Amino acid sequence: LLRYCSKCGSDQIDFKVPVDDNLKRYICSACNSIFYTNPNLVVGTICIKDERVLLCKRSIEPRFGLWTLPAGFMENAETLQEGALRETKEETQAAPKIIAPYTAFSLTHISQVHFFYLADLKNEKFGPTIESSDVKLFTKDKIPWNEIAFPTVIKTLKYYFNDLDKGEFPFREEALKLW
Repeated sequence: LLRYCSKCGSDQIDFKVPVDDNLKRYICSACNSIFYTNPNLVVGTICIKDERVLLCKRSIEPRFGLWTLPAGFMENAETLQEGALRETKEETQAAPKIIAPYTAFSLTHISQVHFFYLADLKNEKFGPTIESSDVKLFTKDKIPWNEIAFPTVIKTLKYYFNDLDKGEFPFREEALKLW
C-alpha cells in the first residue's frame, strides 16, 4: 500500500488502471506519477557436502525457529548468484561454489519468485549468525521434515534427494499456488 508520493510528497494516491495500461497501479493525482510494484525475488542455495544438505534454523521472522535453506531477498545492483551467495554467507557463514541453477518457483499469491542454486560446500566452515540460531548438515533421513519453514524449501529438498538417486540434477521451474 502506497500512502505518499515519493516524487512530490502528496497523499493523493489512487489505485487504478492508468490510461493505455491494463493493470491497476498506484498513481499520484497531484503530479500524475505512476508507481509500478513488481514481485520480490528470493535467492538462495542448496549447499551439498558429501550428499548432505546445509540447513539453517531461523532466528528471525517469518517462521522463527524452523529450518530452511539459506536464502533471502535479492538486493538492487547484484546478480542472482551474488544474492544467493550473500544470503548464504549471512545466514550460515559458508562460502559455497555455485554449480548450477536448480529450482525456481513463482508464488503469485504473495508476489514472490524463489530461486535456488545447487552449490558445492567445499569445507565445513559454517555456523550460526544473527539470522540463524543453528546451522547443520543433514542426510535425507535426518532432515526435520515437519520443521521446514517454507514449501519451496521442502520441494527443493525432495527434488534434490530424488535426483541424487538418479545421478541427474535438472533445472525445474514451476508455479506454486498455496493459499
